Amino acid sequence: MGAPPKRGVIVSSGDEKFYRARITQRADYSADLWMIRIQTEAEFKFAPGQYATLGVQDAEKRHERPYSIVSSPYESEIEFFFELVPHGLLTPQIYKLQVGDELLMRKVPKGRFTLDTQSGRTNHLLLSTVTGVAPFVSYVRTMFKDWKEGRFAGDQKLFILNGASRSWEFGYSEELQKFAADAPWLKYVATVSRPWDDPQWTGEVGRVDDLIRKYADEWGLDGTNSIGYLCGHPGMIERGKGVLQRRGFPKEALREEIYWVPGKEAA
Repeated sequence: MGAPPKRGVIVSSGDEKFYRARITQRADYSADLWMIRIQTEAEFKFAPGQYATLGVQDAEKRHERPYSIVSSPYESEIEFFFELVPHGLLTPQIYKLQVGDELLMRKVPKGRFTLDTQSGRTNHLLLSTVTGVAPFVSYVRTMFKDWKEGRFAGDQKLFILNGASRSWEFGYSEELQKFAADAPWLKYVATVSRPWDDPQWTGEVGRVDDLIRKYADEWGLDGTNSIGYLCGHPGMIERGKGVLQRRGFPKEALREEIYWVPGKEAA
């Protein structure tokens, strides 16, 4: 008997824009949040904070969407963190895929949501909701390896405020806590906005945008010494930018990565 058919996509040899990407690992954090790692046919070079465009071909057309990369460029596999959009065009199809299945990935990464180490501001305030933490994990993994191996002196400091409705939606909180315990240049706070649904949670509570002032004061961050990065839910980004602007963050010291546009269906 032959091998069972793949649920994913086999890329035709004539399609030069895509890699065949095989899923090598999957972890489910909740009913609608999961991680996959993929292996591509050839090297995929990217900078921490960039995204890759994934796709699945159905009977009618190819569906594609950009997803921030979780992994570091030092890793041999590429990692993604997904939230299922029940009526979306792509995440329900990716959700069905298991280890060994294949999907499409464009060969060229994109995005400018990279860490700015040239501005003179050495503090980086990283604000995220749920899967929006993905590019920040890529920053931290890369910088931690560089720090351990003597390529990074620790002069750039990261301050992560990571929000979710409930604690099981974080995905990377344990990993980031371990990094923060070891690296003096990293601070990490996870916050839950619906603690009544999560009675075992003993950490910070509240929405990310409601906690910016508290932690910016505690960490000594303002528009003269810091850059703000906002990634994830568009509501958090809009409110968070307003808070940072009122704290004196100029336009050039704000970066954002919106995961969907309000009023348009997410994928």
